[in-house]
Order: sequence, then C-alpha cells, then structure tokens
Amino acid sequence: MNRKAPEPVQVIKQRRDAALSALVNAVPYAGFLGISFDRRGDELTAVLPFSEMLIGNPMLPALHGGATASFLEVTAIIELSWARIWQRIESGALDPADMAAGKLPRLPKTIDFTIDYLRSGLPRDAYARARINRSGRRYASVHVEAWQDNRSRLFAQATGHFLMPRSDD
Repeated sequence: MNRKAPEPVQVIKQRRDAALSALVNAVPYAGFLGISFDRRGDELTAVLPFSEMLIGNPMLPALHGGATASFLEVTAIIELSWARIWQRIESGALDPADMAAGKLPRLPKTIDFTIDYLRSGLPRDAYARARINRSGRRYASVHVEAWQDNRSRLFAQATGHFLMPRSDD
C-alpha cells in the first residue's frame, strides 16, 4: 500500500500563517488599529496593541468605546471566516498564495452587534477571543470576550449576528 508522505509540520504552519495573514489583511481597519492574531492550531487570540490614538478619555485615561467595539467586531469576523476556511486550508484546497493575491473568500456581514462595556479599558494591550455559538449556511451567532491583564477579568464582551456569504462566493 502506497501512502502519500505527510507534509512537514513547518510547511503546514507556514500555510496556516499565510492564510491567516491574508485574511486579516482583507480588513483594512484591522491594520489601521494594529490588530494582529496569535494562532495556536485553530484557536485565534486577537491582540490590540496599545496606542495613544486609541484613548477616548484622556482624563482617566481609557480606551475609546468605538475602538473597543471595532476590536471586538473584527475579532468576530475573522474568527467566523477562519472557521469557515479551516478545512479547506488543511486539505490544501485553498492556497494561501491565491489568498495573498486577492482571491479571498467573502467575509461575513454584520447584522447586529451588541457590546457590554464592563469596565474602562486601560492604556495597555488588549486581547480578545471569539466563540461561535451557531454557524449555518446563511447565519452565524458569535460571542466575543476582551481582557487586558487577566483573562478572567473582562473589560468588554459582545454578541454579534452575521449574514454568512454563500459557499460559492
């Protein structure tokens, strides 16, 4: 029995990282805010590095609510898109080089997004993770949590509903 030799781990990691980079680069506002993603397998953690431009109230100082909301929404959209293309990346059916060249899958569109500001965001790096509650052919529901120094001490959370692109898009 002849089986195909497994790909080296580094090749798989490079393919995953290239696909994630192309996906994040498809959201220009993520680049403007400086949002990046730390990938461990199929789990993503979004990172919003602190910048003075993110301060909304210089008297406290506290992160601007709009920057926080954008951070959470971008995290949800990237998580949904990543979950949607993960199997195609793993099987090699989706080439990261094609994605980098602009042949990206369409991104989900926000239907509604509700944010709970639990405490002021401090002037430091912030992190977020999204959990997909439901993802169907046309609709998805996502919960996002954001923290700074302590994962169990959230400063914001959100729930969003998204219109998913058709599978032929």
